[in-house]
Amino acid sequence: MELTEEQSGGPGRWSGGVEEYWYWAAASSAQLVWAISSLRKGYAGDSRFMPFKAFAVASLFLGSAASATVGSLRASGIHSVPLFLYFSRNFV
Repeated sequence: MELTEEQSGGPGRWSGGVEEYWYWAAASSAQLVWAISSLRKGYAGDSRFMPFKAFAVASLFLGSAASATVGSLRASGIHSVPLFLYFSRNFV
């Protein structure tokens, strides 16, 4: 990866591609599969642990969504909030 400056004087952008961030997609997929299997398995065990299991399954779903979002942003070359704001203002 290398940092390239745009001609318009905007912030630098890392050149990269999807092939460099495959592990974000793998992490997201693994978390989603684990969350779905935990949800389908249902409740088993002591009733005092039910809130813990509900929190754990919800955390897996949120983690899956977060890692998919970060992976897609990084694969598209957006690595910081100012860079995201720059591209959203100029290309929307």
